[in-house]
Amino acid sequence: MGDDECRVEDYSELKDLRLVLDQEAINLENGFALCFWIYFSGSTRPSSLILRQVMCFGREGEAPFLALSEENKLMAFPLMVLHKEGPPTENSFPWTDLVQISSETECPLQKWVHIGCKITADYMHLYIDGNLVGEKLLYPLMKDGHDQDDLKKISLSGNDGNDEKLQGYVYNVQVLPVSSSIVDHFMKNPPVKLSIDGMCPHDEVEEARDGVWSIVGGKASCRRNFSLEVVLLDALGRSVHKEMEVVASLVYSDNGELVERSGDGAEAPLLTSFDGTELPSTERPVMIRHGRATFKLKISQLSSKSDNRLFRVCFHTTHIQRYPFLEAFSQPIRCISRNRSKCSSEKFLKKLASAQLDETDSPTYNSFEADENCEVYFQNLDQSESKCIPSSKRIKAGQDNLPSMICGDGTSEGVKQRNSRIEVQLQNDDGSDVTPSDSESTDTGNSESRWAEHSTNPITDAVIFKYCLEGTEERSILLKGIISSASNQDVANFAEQVCLYTGCSHHRHQIMISKELILQGSETWTLISKKNGCVFWSDAAPEINRKFMSIARSPSRGLSTQDLEVLREIAGCGNELSKDDFEKMWCWLYPVAWALSKDQLNGMWKCMSPKWIEGLITREEAEDSLRVPSGLQKTGMFILRFPTSRSWPHSDSGSLVVTYVGADYSIHHRLLSLDHSNREMDSGLLQELLLQEQELSQLGRVFRRN
Repeated sequence: MGDDECRVEDYSELKDLRLVLDQEAINLENGFALCFWIYFSGSTRPSSLILRQVMCFGREGEAPFLALSEENKLMAFPLMVLHKEGPPTENSFPWTDLVQISSETECPLQKWVHIGCKITADYMHLYIDGNLVGEKLLYPLMKDGHDQDDLKKISLSGNDGNDEKLQGYVYNVQVLPVSSSIVDHFMKNPPVKLSIDGMCPHDEVEEARDGVWSIVGGKASCRRNFSLEVVLLDALGRSVHKEMEVVASLVYSDNGELVERSGDGAEAPLLTSFDGTELPSTERPVMIRHGRATFKLKISQLSSKSDNRLFRVCFHTTHIQRYPFLEAFSQPIRCISRNRSKCSSEKFLKKLASAQLDETDSPTYNSFEADENCEVYFQNLDQSESKCIPSSKRIKAGQDNLPSMICGDGTSEGVKQRNSRIEVQLQNDDGSDVTPSDSESTDTGNSESRWAEHSTNPITDAVIFKYCLEGTEERSILLKGIISSASNQDVANFAEQVCLYTGCSHHRHQIMISKELILQGSETWTLISKKNGCVFWSDAAPEINRKFMSIARSPSRGLSTQDLEVLREIAGCGNELSKDDFEKMWCWLYPVAWALSKDQLNGMWKCMSPKWIEGLITREEAEDSLRVPSGLQKTGMFILRFPTSRSWPHSDSGSLVVTYVGADYSIHHRLLSLDHSNREMDSGLLQELLLQEQELSQLGRVFRRN
């Protein structure tokens, strides 16, 4: 798609559609083709009229032309001026006794649908999304002595909305010669839709089984940042490179009404940060560039202060005219305070000590979730990751994970030290969260010095807990500070403790590659920039490719032009690459190159026939490659790719995603989290992860042959 501004004026409401067939550019002698995109709102109900035939030039009467049946299937009717069995001019709902053609499947709501009709005196064809779904011969029904000029006597009009059963929007409505290609109209310049990136990691969001997100908010000293990524896609699922300003607001989940300030002088319910200052999110729009925009938000309004109602974040464009397809809503949100009682925290310490001391039957991390009354932050920190990874990712909280000395009384010295440190903090803070917030940063030094008095580890517990609780960006800042002064052993101990408290062993790998990632990134930028602030992307790309091939141990396969374009999108740059852009790109690329250097993936990456691993492609490009003109490829067809939304130090950066066609004839995405801690990874591990999906079980024969 082009880089021009998205033209909202190209869209209109269905009720405003008036289409006169008497057009000089169209020869109606042999009939005509009608093509358009339509978006049905969520309030649309079955048995709704879409387009009606209206008589012109002094003749009265109207009849249905397109409608939704009682089963929500699309129906098309003959023209009343050409055919004997055309719909009568009076209301004849529910239209089941009329001559018609109908689709076999329901028409989807809240999604763009392409409709095409070819109408002649002899036949009528109906197309949905470029596919022929119905046809009917009308020659026996043709009126005697009809004149082709009769087509000029009618017009097509959209549902006026008076019945309140249908609200729709149309785009690119065209009357074309009957010989025109419906597929060409379908593929060319499709409409756009705003969405929230479903693969975007929500490190700061805890998702319950009912799909409700829990986000820590409230007063400034407690609330935490969370990030959401908005994408602009066309109706074919492709990223749209058009600039558009989008703003975020907080609404109630049940009715979509704006959440108001709690009182005079109160903060806005949804905040964003700019240059270190918190501003109402509605006053700080974000520009979509290269098809996406990232919002970093905080919620000041607690659900408990709003009658325990749930919220949603609503993203919409800044245009005066609001359209539902240019709006996107998050999952329902419960905004909670992060204060916890001292009693609950002490329960957690007892469970932690029990887990450390039990050598014979160490409880898994899930044991901390057994007591519903024990509300602990470490409970579901990376739930967005654990949902899509094998159970092997969860580690046991035994002595193997955190070495400690056993004292004469049979207790763990390590646990004693941790208990004493945590208890001091609990007594000082009276049960509140131990992690200092942004607004409390001035007290961090004093807090850490108090903790350090009880610790022989130069990386204090305050830093460890802060790392466990923060998001990806904050973790990267902490890691850069840690590795600048800590020894390799200190970093290794830090990695073990993070794995213990988060219950996610994949953090170990991300922490252990930090020094090399930063070192090689710094060397590469110095080589590329020659100490300049910016460099042309065209000059930087060859050196980035050479560095990638070196790290990935892949002299025979580097980055293609398409791969480099994806990297430029990840960097968020145009023709010039800044240091910040490079660092953003490098934090994504290095874990990928490192993973490809391992023997298991290295061979699959180098293999080009068959091509096991695609290049660096986006989610949208992967889905598009599984589509064919008639729909989707056959069940079990898949593509291996690296998710563009996971960058270091996200626990799954460098992991693979399999995108495949499932048995339900829809596209699925599954994260394949390989165990990088095993230096000699089993060559069959990737195959086993793939074959866990029932639809991909047929691949077993393929793997055994290769």
